[in-house]
Amino acid sequence: MANIIDMPKLSDTMTVGTLVKWLKKEGDAIKSGDMLAEVETDKATMELESFFDGTLLKIFALGGSQVAIGSALCAIGKPGEIVAAPTPRAAPSAPAAKPAAAPQAPSSAVRVAPAPAAVIPPVSRVGGARLRISPLARKLAAEKGLDPATVAGSGPHGRIVRADILAAERSPIAVSTPLAVSSPQSAFSSAPAAIISLPAVAPIQEEKLVPVSNMRATIARRLVESKATIPHFYLDIEIDAAPLLDLRARLNASLEKEAAPAKPGAPTSTPADKLSVNDFILKAAADALRAVPAMNCSWAGNAIHHHPGVHVSFAVAIEDGLITPVIRDTHTKNLVTISRETKDLAKRAKEKKLKPEEFTGGTFCVTNLGMMGVDRFCAIINPPNAAILAVGATVKKPVVKGDTLAIGQRMTLTLSGDHRVVDGATGAQFLAALRDLLEKPALMLL
Repeated sequence: MANIIDMPKLSDTMTVGTLVKWLKKEGDAIKSGDMLAEVETDKATMELESFFDGTLLKIFALGGSQVAIGSALCAIGKPGEIVAAPTPRAAPSAPAAKPAAAPQAPSSAVRVAPAPAAVIPPVSRVGGARLRISPLARKLAAEKGLDPATVAGSGPHGRIVRADILAAERSPIAVSTPLAVSSPQSAFSSAPAAIISLPAVAPIQEEKLVPVSNMRATIARRLVESKATIPHFYLDIEIDAAPLLDLRARLNASLEKEAAPAKPGAPTSTPADKLSVNDFILKAAADALRAVPAMNCSWAGNAIHHHPGVHVSFAVAIEDGLITPVIRDTHTKNLVTISRETKDLAKRAKEKKLKPEEFTGGTFCVTNLGMMGVDRFCAIINPPNAAILAVGATVKKPVVKGDTLAIGQRMTLTLSGDHRVVDGATGAQFLAALRDLLEKPALMLL
């Protein structure tokens, strides 16, 4: 009798899966352990493994289709065996399901987004005289990205009318004419004309409706749920990042030296493990949670769940959103181990190759936009966590040390807390422990 392969539940919040593509075709010989297809869940894309030997007799779901959990995907059995098509199971009406496609324009028509109105400083006078232009012509000039002061008017008393704007648009010289500066006191009055000229307005992209992926729909649902149901509060601190940067540089130099070959030309035994600033923050967060365990909790309806282990997750931006891989038992691991796990998890997250247990079960989350130049921000809590830490960029700024003004390396950390689980005092205690660790980073090496 043929074995029917159903759509498995590959994550805790999954209700439907998208069959991205088949890796095998009907008639192929299948062995246990072979990968049959790629399936996109609400959190990652995974490969579907066969646990049977035989022949792929029948494929019931087409590539690109959404399939409800438990619905048949394919049948594996003996060659020539007849398999009846199973009754399709209706996909549940879950928030993660894709919305119905909006009516589309005929395929022969190309829809182009209407050009946004260009914001052009009003030019009220030219050479001391009032600019004569009709309201319609002024609006059209803004839409076309033209400076009306450079257009010759053909209407009464030199008034600029709609036809003049259309004629100027057709003229390549008129389109590239630089924008006149209305005030001689403008900061740009001495700038070259090429710098302050405005290009012709054009759509920045094609207008279209892109179906929401399972992952994007889940992100949207969970974040709306988080902001709507979790009473967020925010605390931020500014730390002295100079000791952390100094220790990181010294440790990386030491790791490079250890990885260098003993003799010139000899292969290195192991590659150097470059420690990032984020590695230190993940380690410090784990140690701070161990010092203030009340932060390592989550809301459980009529109870507060106290977690015995610290499992720190970190946000990774991927093509269709973000995912939060988890470093299990972070409080038991040293900096190098955390660094290696972080790099491996981040790499496989971007390749959409994480296993479900590698991005679920976190008890605290860290999100870092410092490498993108963001000084500070407030993050949305990732339920069921009680808090999330937002990490900003390290910025050079004047600071007071003793009675002396000096240049300091400062970093802002913002804690978003769930007020149902923790209070401001608890959050402050956590941030104090975190500051102490990051400003005295050698404590994390003990």
